[in-house]
Amino acid sequence: MSMAGNLRRVTGLDKVGGLRKVARLARRRPRVDLSHPARSPLGSSVVNCVTYRDGARVPESGDLVDAVERVRKTGHGFVWLGLHEPTDQEFAGIAELFDLHPLAVEDAIEAHQRPKMERYGETLFAVFKTVCYVEHEELTATSEVVNTGEIMVFVGPDFVVTVRHGRHGSLGPLREELESRPQQLAKGPAAVLHAIADHVVDDYLTVTDSVQADIDQVETDVFAENGARADPGRIYQLKRELLELKRAVVPLGRPVEDLATRPIRVVDPEIQAYFRDVLDHLMRAKEQIASFDELLNSILQAHLAQVTVAQNEDMRKITAWAAVIAVPTMVCGVYGMNFDHMPELHWRFGYPLVIGLISAACLALYRGFRRNGWL
Repeated sequence: MSMAGNLRRVTGLDKVGGLRKVARLARRRPRVDLSHPARSPLGSSVVNCVTYRDGARVPESGDLVDAVERVRKTGHGFVWLGLHEPTDQEFAGIAELFDLHPLAVEDAIEAHQRPKMERYGETLFAVFKTVCYVEHEELTATSEVVNTGEIMVFVGPDFVVTVRHGRHGSLGPLREELESRPQQLAKGPAAVLHAIADHVVDDYLTVTDSVQADIDQVETDVFAENGARADPGRIYQLKRELLELKRAVVPLGRPVEDLATRPIRVVDPEIQAYFRDVLDHLMRAKEQIASFDELLNSILQAHLAQVTVAQNEDMRKITAWAAVIAVPTMVCGVYGMNFDHMPELHWRFGYPLVIGLISAACLALYRGFRRNGWL
């Protein structure tokens, strides 16, 4: 039985297309992750399964169980199995084969986990939140800026099992990059764990740079001449998306720090030096997110202050015009009373005099308000 056929047996995929087609797809080395952007063409959650020895890919021979047993007997190399959104039935056989802890298996299947790292015997279980920037022509109050996914990694002495959730964060290019560096890949499963962590954290930095461009645009619009008329919904939307990014980045600090500093059986001490570099990049991303949060708070406060000032200016204008209009209203109100004996009521120059007085008073008030900046 081929490795592809055994994957069907292990994952319970007996109803997938013919064995010949599956074996042909399994033997063909993919250049990209087969599950991106949709599910694997194998019709299952299995994306790829490869055995590595001394940093090089071992030609596939036999089935998956034989490959794992061969690696464990020789004590050299490891198996890297990649999955995409597996179901309970698909993952049950794999969990039994690699002796994975039920709690970690449940987290890997259900997804929506907080970034973390847990140890179950000789197996290390790590959860990473992947992020990607959603391109948009114009930022609106409903624009999606950050999209998140998850990568769960099981690391043992002789295996790596990666479980990916979401439509981004493909590990195909990462696998090819690692295969081009056999010296690094020869350091074992911990090298794969480091490569995944480094890949995820680098994406954090890429996304934060893109988010900064959106924040700069909002800041420019708020402090423009008509900044008070800017839509505050865009600021709130950026804060919500930034919170999503923060949930992915901040909790990862403690696990990466443990990988970089604490002795862990499955992590070679040489690999820990590389994790320190990942930790440095992660701290940079955290600092950027914290500064973005403070900057957005300042922009929001400035916008609210601009709105208040604009409202005060509008009220001053309304008050000034009301004062100007009050003069003719008062005069006309007096002379609109129906009394027979009123001063200048029957005087030939009474009307021009009243109009002149009203005009002079209104002009004086207008110039006074204009000089004081009310109009």
